Amino acid sequence: MKKKVLYIEDESHLAKIVKDTLELKGYEVLHKQDGVRIMETVGSFVPDICLLDVMLPHIDGFTLANHIRNINPNLPIIFLTARTQTDDLIKGFSSGGTDYLKKPFSMEELIVRMENQLKIMNRDASVMQSLPEEVLLKQNKFYPGRFELHTPAGIVKLSNRESQILGMLCIHANSTVDRRELLNIVWGNDSFFNSRNLDVYIRKLRGYFAGAEGIEIVTLKGKGYHFVVS
Repeated sequence: MKKKVLYIEDESHLAKIVKDTLELKGYEVLHKQDGVRIMETVGSFVPDICLLDVMLPHIDGFTLANHIRNINPNLPIIFLTARTQTDDLIKGFSSGGTDYLKKPFSMEELIVRMENQLKIMNRDASVMQSLPEEVLLKQNKFYPGRFELHTPAGIVKLSNRESQILGMLCIHANSTVDRRELLNIVWGNDSFFNSRNLDVYIRKLRGYFAGAEGIEIVTLKGKGYHFVVS
């Protein structure tokens, strides 16, 4: 079965090249020039992966990613953009992006990154299956299959990456998770780019547990993380 790609790009010339090339490679591609009615589009097309330009008319790619995450927390999202400042990278990952490719890019690199994201998604599913349906973390409850963390303050809808990282921490609760191992399992490699991405997600997870007694994510410099559940 063909993998389905939702591609949102307002540069028509670039969009035609990307769409035609991906279709020749066996992908089914739905191209849109903007993110209007994105909820309806994602719901009806049901993509396996999304390619989003950041600078779009009406609504930017970061905002689109947030909307998409509300529909499908597990969906890989690759940003395609000329914006590569650190703040943009952090904003992209915080909005739910799973990879970031700088324009101009080669189609060979884009396809490799897409294939890597799809492999990671399949591997992620097997890791999460090793966890119970409900993980009790003191006064919090983590539901891996639903991508939800229930806290005294309310329900947090987690992204796929947040769920993966928290799942790995839960598997190794009260022991050490090696940083390199975590990067390789969640992203497929331990590059500097992915390492910065991991830092963003760890900060977000710490924020979700802020104020929770007996829960702490301790950084072990040069080693990894110790997830304290006491």
